[in-house]
Amino acid sequence: MADDDEPVDEEAMLAEWEAMAEEGDDDEGGEDQDAMAAEWEAMADDDEEEDEDGVPGRVLDQDEIDSLLGFDGDGDVGETTGIQALINSALVSYERLPMLDIVFDRMVRMMSTSLRNFTSDNIEVSLDNITSVRFGDYLNSIPLPAMLAVFRAEEWDNYGLMTIDSSLIYSIVDVLLGGRRGTAAMRIEGRPYTTIEQTLVERMISVILKDMCGAFEPLSPVNFTFDRLETNPRFATIARPPNAAVLIKLRVDMEDRGGRVEVLFPYATLEPVRELLLQRFMGEKFGRDSIWETHLATELWSADVELDVVMDEVTMSLNDVMNLEVGQTVMFNKTPKDEVVIKCGDVPMISGAIGRAGQNVAVQVRRTAERLQVNQLQDE
Repeated sequence: MADDDEPVDEEAMLAEWEAMAEEGDDDEGGEDQDAMAAEWEAMADDDEEEDEDGVPGRVLDQDEIDSLLGFDGDGDVGETTGIQALINSALVSYERLPMLDIVFDRMVRMMSTSLRNFTSDNIEVSLDNITSVRFGDYLNSIPLPAMLAVFRAEEWDNYGLMTIDSSLIYSIVDVLLGGRRGTAAMRIEGRPYTTIEQTLVERMISVILKDMCGAFEPLSPVNFTFDRLETNPRFATIARPPNAAVLIKLRVDMEDRGGRVEVLFPYATLEPVRELLLQRFMGEKFGRDSIWETHLATELWSADVELDVVMDEVTMSLNDVMNLEVGQTVMFNKTPKDEVVIKCGDVPMISGAIGRAGQNVAVQVRRTAERLQVNQLQDE
């Protein structure tokens, strides 16, 4: 009997639950669903009204997001904008060196000729830009694989860094080993550079360093010597990471091949010639004009000046000076045979013996300013 009753009880319980659920849906659930549906409709109507009025219902597309962040276009060309400009504004607040543009313009012309002779191919070299960076940030931004040449400026007693990217490395190797024109250089990833590739790149670096010596020669003769070649940026550290540096980006094009050469000078390396690099043109003397200087010197020689004959100097207290009266005598330590000094302002000019010429008091010159200074030093 118990087995027969159990299914009956389960069926009755299920029926009771269904009845209770239907009653709840009819009473409370229906009201909640109707209220929720009305609320959703009101929110949708508000969004449509905002979209029609041009208020925040619009979503930015990818181009607008890139423009806001400052990542639109090529990062190497022009100035950064947006958030990127705000982030980098504190990193590039270093003085500009106008003469460096002229030096590397000259270097570009020299490199175009020397690399054509080196490769026997038509090569065009162009200067992209000259910027200021932090040394550590530049090392972290170098795209690998690449070759980094450390060179030494002998006269400045410091180092510089030259980076050859992989595209230019494979292009130079392909050209020097007789690769056919019109085909892009093959780039093989995942392997270190061979000894042949490193040797050929070292020869090209020597050519570039020689041209850079010639570019700096009119400004300040300097000899750049090749020090070592590295493939890991960590081994090419020539300055502390926070130090400022000048980065010069060059582009080398060989028909449909080519790549980049980047030259980096820490500011400490350029410090010996900083005054020369601040000039705006070759030979500038920071406002000096030789013609005006000559004219000014000529006029000064014909200028009138006043000369004061100092008979003697006596040191007195302020009380004695204030109590001087008419008729009192001030004693000097001079005799008629002693010399008197003639000054122009506070500068002693000449000395001589005092005398008389007609109705005028005269001084016969015996010593010039140079001899006066010598005698004063000897007395001290």
